[in-house]
Amino acid sequence: MTNTKQSSYAASRKAANIAIYVILAIMSLVWIFPIVWLVMQSFRKEPGVVDYLIPHQFTMDNYVNLFKTPEWPFGTWFLNTLVVAIFSCVISTLIVLMVSYAFSRLRFKSRKTFLNIGLVLGMFPGFMSMAATYNLMKAIGLDGQLPALVIVYSAGAGLGYQVAKGYFDTISRSLDEAAMIDGATRFQIFYIILLPLSKPIIVYTALTTFIGPWTDYIFVSYFMLDDDSKYTVAAGLVKMTNGTIMDKYFTMFCAGAVLVAIPITILFVIMQKFYVAGVTGGAVKG
Repeated sequence: MTNTKQSSYAASRKAANIAIYVILAIMSLVWIFPIVWLVMQSFRKEPGVVDYLIPHQFTMDNYVNLFKTPEWPFGTWFLNTLVVAIFSCVISTLIVLMVSYAFSRLRFKSRKTFLNIGLVLGMFPGFMSMAATYNLMKAIGLDGQLPALVIVYSAGAGLGYQVAKGYFDTISRSLDEAAMIDGATRFQIFYIILLPLSKPIIVYTALTTFIGPWTDYIFVSYFMLDDDSKYTVAAGLVKMTNGTIMDKYFTMFCAGAVLVAIPITILFVIMQKFYVAGVTGGAVKG
């Protein structure tokens, strides 16, 4: 009787696993199909927007023309995006880590109030402040300038402290106490002790703060106005999909989208284990 129950349980579990794997396989195909289609279209020789997957003729001209067409300075867009993303990433990561350390390790008046205010402000989308931010940048002479984008992307970085603070909370406070007994300052504890133990959350924070500027379209289109030379890849590629010229430049747009995705994909593949560790570690405590 026991063997019958065990075999029945094993059979039902096997059937459930098969069903789960089938569902996951279908979901994976649905998720990956647009990516495959985009890559295939980037190698398509025939112009226009089509509804078939495999091109009739393959070519590399779309990638070559992307850098040779004067009308679309993709190389300049890519460089602009890289510079803005790197500076924003470095500044934002430092701000997030410092704010997270302060909320995790220090006890000061109104600490919980500031935590709650930061949580509430983080619920509002950034584009709600675009008009005010643009006027502020214009007042200091940075409208239409790339440094304005770095300031905008970095200024609110401190509101993203929740995950990093949760990770710092998991590190024993006895390390801080021992270091302070030996005469270490708060900065030395942060820089020499905590940061070396926090590689996963540093990688997680750096990736998230890099992706934002790399893929953002809204702020760039608003701040850079009609100056193509100051565009980033997101704003530039969107302009290539204008209804009147989409058929002519669609395959070039697909090639540009593939090139934009490559750096992010490489970063995630290389740093995936740190990224996952940072997310899970930061979710242990609030």
